Amino acid sequence: MLDHIGFAVSDFPASRAFYEKALAPLGIKVLMDVTAEMTGGPAYCGFGKDKPDFWIGEGKAPGTPVHVAFAASNRALVDAFYEAAVAAGGKDNGAPGLRPQYHENYYGAFVLDPDGLNIEAVCHLPE
Repeated sequence: MLDHIGFAVSDFPASRAFYEKALAPLGIKVLMDVTAEMTGGPAYCGFGKDKPDFWIGEGKAPGTPVHVAFAASNRALVDAFYEAAVAAGGKDNGAPGLRPQYHENYYGAFVLDPDGLNIEAVCHLPE
């Protein structure tokens, strides 16, 4: 349904480093850099597996809550995301585990990024 999503972050280098480490277990990496010289304004970078579909850029972080969930193909990758994100400076916002209030096999982990945005990895498959 979505082609890509992006938002501004208050400290681009810190957020880029956070996302590079946090998303690595999911096989997501920086695929494209758009410099300030190229845009005539803020710099951006696009993360993804095959194409850049998650973008962050220089600017003012959103003032309202943002929640982005990344798909994980198994529960071990949700655990690995959580560990990597916390090690990269993210703040716990929900340790890995089942969330049966969403559905029987919803296994997710939530971390707040450097701007306090709610970042999740989720697997919808049974163990």
